[in-house]
Amino acid sequence: MDTDPTGGTPPTRGAPPGTPTTAPSPSRPRQKPIPELVVELRELVVTYVKQETLAPLQSLGRWVGLGVAGSLLLGFGVVFLALAGLRALQEETGETFTGNWSWVPYVIVVFALVIGAAIVWLLRAARKAESGRA
Repeated sequence: MDTDPTGGTPPTRGAPPGTPTTAPSPSRPRQKPIPELVVELRELVVTYVKQETLAPLQSLGRWVGLGVAGSLLLGFGVVFLALAGLRALQEETGETFTGNWSWVPYVIVVFALVIGAAIVWLLRAARKAESGRA
């Protein structure tokens, strides 16, 4: 393409040679139409939301799933252990908890569960205080 000897842009057809053409000012870029800006903004927001919220949540999903599975298994284990203790108190103590005393094994098992929960709660609080997150 021919260039203008004055250093401008090439002349347009029909313009005499040596006539500089007006180019858009670099300080004032061409404005995009409003609908195009809205579409671009929407795409930008959707990309941002996916990048900053959904991706970290998806990566945490595995750990949340393992935590839920672990807590369910631990809960079932405690329930089965309590039932085993109840059956042991009812069957292996002979005539001790029969008749009017048949309710005592239930109280013993509930008391043991409450004591166990209190110990776990206190250990959890001590661990938080030790790490300074309380």
